[in-house]
Amino acid sequence: MSARDASDFLAGSPVFADLPAKEMQALRAVAREETWRPREYIFMEGDPATWLCVVKSGRVKILKHSKTGKDVVLELLGRGEVFGGVAVIERRPYPATAQAVEPTVILKIPAGAIIAAAERSPSIIREMALMIGRRLRAAHDSLKSLAVDAVEARLAAMLVRLAEREGTKVRHGLMLPFHLTRQSLADMTGTTVETAIRIVSRWLKEGLLLDEGGHLVLKDVEALRTLAEGETE
Repeated sequence: MSARDASDFLAGSPVFADLPAKEMQALRAVAREETWRPREYIFMEGDPATWLCVVKSGRVKILKHSKTGKDVVLELLGRGEVFGGVAVIERRPYPATAQAVEPTVILKIPAGAIIAAAERSPSIIREMALMIGRRLRAAHDSLKSLAVDAVEARLAAMLVRLAEREGTKVRHGLMLPFHLTRQSLADMTGTTVETAIRIVSRWLKEGLLLDEGGHLVLKDVEALRTLAEGETE
């Protein structure tokens, strides 16, 4: 990525949008672009927070390893989304693990450069706080769902949320722009892969979902939203 491309890309993120040109130039001068293969770890929980990362292309999942050895997916991030930044600003280890879901390109900015820019431009801290607030609300909803909702409701809610946030309108409904394995679906909803397979297979047979080349299409969003809300006819 050229310096100009890096600057234009960073300017598209709310975290960096209000930075003065001089600050943007300083960040793009030290930014590093790296490519990751599917399932490669970008950093591990407990690693020193040496980089703020921005997804240039592909998908990254943020996960925690439980004591039972099962991964719990906290977030699924796409193009333009920032991660690792709060740990950098607070100068503490990364609180979770970041793993590439598919071929992914990350723009990494050294911690020292981010901290220096944040000290001179408070807009970085403000936008990070707003970003964390949004993610905390989503995490709270997910935790509440894990505590009280049936697996089917959790899975339906997750698919509807992803489709409304990132889905592409196609002839038959809303298509998720990335491949989700049944294991990923299980990890994101706190269930087993066998249960995820069973539920998704049933929804495919019932016509609520379609599988287009490995990409799920939500054919009947309203029916899935009803399932997510725990309502039945």
